[in-house]
Amino acid sequence: MSFSIVTTNWFRVTLPLLLLTFIGIGIDNVILLTQSNLGVVTKFPYILFCSAIMLSHAFKQSRIAMVASALMLCYWVIQERLQSPLSSGTTILELSLLAALLPIALLLVYSYKDSKLFTRSFASYLVTLSLLAFWCYLILMHFYDGGFDNINDTFLFVVPTISKLPLILVVYLTAMVLIFSMCVLNMNRNVDVVIYSATLLTSITFVFFHVSFISSTMFSLAGILLLVYLLSASYELAFTDSLTEIPGRLALESDLKNLGRTYTIAMLDIDHFKAFNDTYGHDTGDDVLKLVASKMTLVGGRAKVYRYGGEEFTVLFKGKLADDAKDHLELLRASIESYDMVLRNQDSRPKDDKAGSKKRGGNKRNDVVNVTISIGVADSSEINKVSEVMKAADKALYKAKKAGRNKVCLA
Repeated sequence: MSFSIVTTNWFRVTLPLLLLTFIGIGIDNVILLTQSNLGVVTKFPYILFCSAIMLSHAFKQSRIAMVASALMLCYWVIQERLQSPLSSGTTILELSLLAALLPIALLLVYSYKDSKLFTRSFASYLVTLSLLAFWCYLILMHFYDGGFDNINDTFLFVVPTISKLPLILVVYLTAMVLIFSMCVLNMNRNVDVVIYSATLLTSITFVFFHVSFISSTMFSLAGILLLVYLLSASYELAFTDSLTEIPGRLALESDLKNLGRTYTIAMLDIDHFKAFNDTYGHDTGDDVLKLVASKMTLVGGRAKVYRYGGEEFTVLFKGKLADDAKDHLELLRASIESYDMVLRNQDSRPKDDKAGSKKRGGNKRNDVVNVTISIGVADSSEINKVSEVMKAADKALYKAKKAGRNKVCLA
């Protein structure tokens, strides 16, 4: 959420890097701790990933469960097949296959939407992981049969001073981490930071695979961060209005505690919303709420917007008084008033997309309506308590309603 520093894009990018720095500084202590608790530490990532998958089902965050599944499969392969020196057998080839395919498996998560686990999308992702694993098996069988001549001098070419992992994969993993970090900086969605962190930590595992117990350390950290991001997702669900996808009343109450000395509060209400609902139905009423919310997100003046409840919304201007905020609110009121909202006849709408496209090609006309809002504004210039400023804004809103609606009134 924008009102919390822990979910800003820069914090989310730097947190895993800071944790890696601390681990790097104390790596000797980490190794000693792991050696003295080997049985528990090596099993710990499995516990974390299983916990993440179960919580993902509860919070309807199936994409985090997909990431946890991919990481758990990768960790299992490392523990069961790659505990021998890199120079022996097919260890370096198998490690290279993991390093090449895991970022791709994580990238595929973007093609799904969040839901509960018992859905086709989660099942199809597990099938995809199985197909990737089967493809690796076929590559290994081909290698055993004498294929891939000179692979050690081409694809598996290593620069020991950089990493025991092939150089081309070191470059590839670095590029993938940078790409996913840009996704966090630009979009800052929960799924972005989950995939970025997972890619970063697993890449460290692959690049520094020669370091003792690096896999259990990095995958444990990845599992912990998955649980942290799940809690962050549940926090966002609690603070975000599910219909309009803007912050809700809990978020407003949180932000009201940190306004400073100078601020303006605007209370906004959709005019004749109950009559609109009765006339056009609740589905259309929901569309109106979404429209108003989307327009509110474009308010200038660094305003924060919230759904207060029902058809009522709130706008906060930190560091501004009412006279400074009024122009921004007038622009909001005018943009909503001038927006032509098309009403489609839902009863006669065809279920089949092709039939619908043919029907849209006909001469059928859709109704167009316009929505208006009333706004009451109050600031902290003469009132010290936030609750009193809220009451003053409510009174100003009532005054706007009494004056004929579709107005911005100051307290």
